[in-house]
Amino acid sequence: MSRRHSASDLSGAAQEYLLALRVMAVDGSHVTASQVGRRLGVSTQAASEMFRRLIADGLVCQSDGRELALTDAGRAAADAIFRRHALLEWLLTTVVGLGWAESDEEAARLQGAISPRVEARLDELLGHPETCPHGNPIDAATARRRPSGVPLSSVEAGRRATIYRITEDAEEDRGLLSYLEARALTPGAPVTVLANSESLDSLTLEGPRGRATLGLRPAALIRVLPGEADPGLFHRVPGAETASS
Repeated sequence: MSRRHSASDLSGAAQEYLLALRVMAVDGSHVTASQVGRRLGVSTQAASEMFRRLIADGLVCQSDGRELALTDAGRAAADAIFRRHALLEWLLTTVVGLGWAESDEEAARLQGAISPRVEARLDELLGHPETCPHGNPIDAATARRRPSGVPLSSVEAGRRATIYRITEDAEEDRGLLSYLEARALTPGAPVTVLANSESLDSLTLEGPRGRATLGLRPAALIRVLPGEADPGLFHRVPGAETASS
């Protein structure tokens, strides 16, 4: 049985599947090939065939109930892919000047093409970020030592909080990403919840660029920290302010 030990050995499609499984199982959810297929817009048959290859490569395991999980090697590979993706997003947003949604698409195209040497130089150039621009930990070790945050949807009216991270599920919604970026609701932004109504299914807050309203479901995909958060939790690319001015 073959074993792939480097994420750079994997095809672009295989990388996409590992990243999808990484995101979908992040909270312990049970994930099947058909669910991943729906997320990626491919048939269950195509998804099942890809996962058969990844299982043969020792990167994914499958239970008797057809539930999929990353092996230790698979998790390491998925983290390596996500790390390259995150570095490219930092480069594209802070240096090139692309928006969040567009940088995510471009990073997906480029993540399989950069060499380990270029990756290391990017990491140094960008100041060794521990998260992606949306605040999600760059690997499992980082996730274990950072606070988890609470859903924005759980914050009561009148409370202050700090935007902590835009979860990977929220990143799938391009419209939501663009809205949050336009309202400056990015990691490190202070907010005050003005209204939180289950009956209206909406949350209104005061942020850096005035009032913003979100449905409770998208608000649940945004993690915040109560009150003022430690600025050290939020990465800043060296010289980014100068580069973007």
